[in-house]
Amino acid sequence: MNDASFSVQHSPLPLLESDQLRTFIAIAETGSFTRAAGQIFRTTSAVSMQIKRLEQTLGHSLFVREARQVRLTPEGETLLGYARRLLKLNEEAVAHFVRAPIKGLVRFGTPSDVGSQILPGILALFARSHPGIQVEVSAGRSIELLERLDDGELDLTLISIGNAGQDEARGELIHSEPLVWAGRDGGLAVERSPLPLALSSQDCRWRRTALDALDRMGKPYRIAYSSEYCAGQAAAMLADLAIAPFPLSLVQPPLRQLGAQHGLPELGQCHIKLVRSSNRGSAVEALALQIAAAFRAPRR
Repeated sequence: MNDASFSVQHSPLPLLESDQLRTFIAIAETGSFTRAAGQIFRTTSAVSMQIKRLEQTLGHSLFVREARQVRLTPEGETLLGYARRLLKLNEEAVAHFVRAPIKGLVRFGTPSDVGSQILPGILALFARSHPGIQVEVSAGRSIELLERLDDGELDLTLISIGNAGQDEARGELIHSEPLVWAGRDGGLAVERSPLPLALSSQDCRWRRTALDALDRMGKPYRIAYSSEYCAGQAAAMLADLAIAPFPLSLVQPPLRQLGAQHGLPELGQCHIKLVRSSNRGSAVEALALQIAAAFRAPRR
C-alpha cells in the first residue's frame, strides 16, 4: 500500500454540527427558509449560510429552491432521517448525564403575534436546557394577559406596551423594533382611496398610532377589516383587501414593507415587555431569564 492510498483510507470524515442539522430539519418541515428562521430565532441570511456550509461539508445539494417553497433533493431526504436520529441521540446522551436541578410548572402568556413567530424557537431551547420544567402557554391580547397575571392565572407574560388601559411602568422592556406599514407584494390596496386598513381592536396601540399618523397628514382611509389577532390582519393583506401597521419582523413574503414612496407616514417603534407575577419561584425565573436573553441577543 503506497502512502497516497493509506492517506485516503484513513482521512477523518467531517463531523456534522447540531445547529446546522436543527436548521436543516426546520426548513424541511416548514418548506421555507424564512419560516424556519422564525422558528429557530435566526435571520434568513444566517439560515442560508448554515445550509450552504452543510451542503459544502456533504458535497451535495440538499434543497431545490422553487418560487414559493423549497423541497428536499433525494440526498436531502436521506439526510433528514439521519439528522433526526442524530439530534435525538445527542439529547438522550446529554439527558443521561445532566440532571436538571429545577422542576416545576410555569404558566406563561404571550400576545399571539409574538408567540407565532419567535417563541417556538425559544421554548424549544428551554425544553432542552430545563427538561424538568413544564411550560403551559396561553396566547391572547396584552390587556387580558395582564388581567390573568393579576388574578393568579399566569406566572409570567409578554405584552405589547402602549395599549389603552395599561400601566406603562410595569414590566421589563426586552425588545423594540420599527412599526411599519405592510401589504401584499404587488398588491393594489395601497393605491386605493380611501386607503383600506386592517386593524385590531380600539385599545390597540398599533391601531391608534396608524390612525393618528394618517389623520395628521390628512390622508383619507377606511377600516376595511377588523381582527384582534395578527393572523386576521395578515389574511386581509394576503387577499389584497387592505394594508396594516405591523412590526417589521412580522413582514414576511408575500407581504412587503410599505412606506413614504407610497405616501404613507412613519409609525415609530413598537415595544415588548416581560411582566412577572408575585410568584417568582426558580422555575419562573429560569424561563424569564432565558426569554429576556433571547430577545436581547443580537440576531445573527
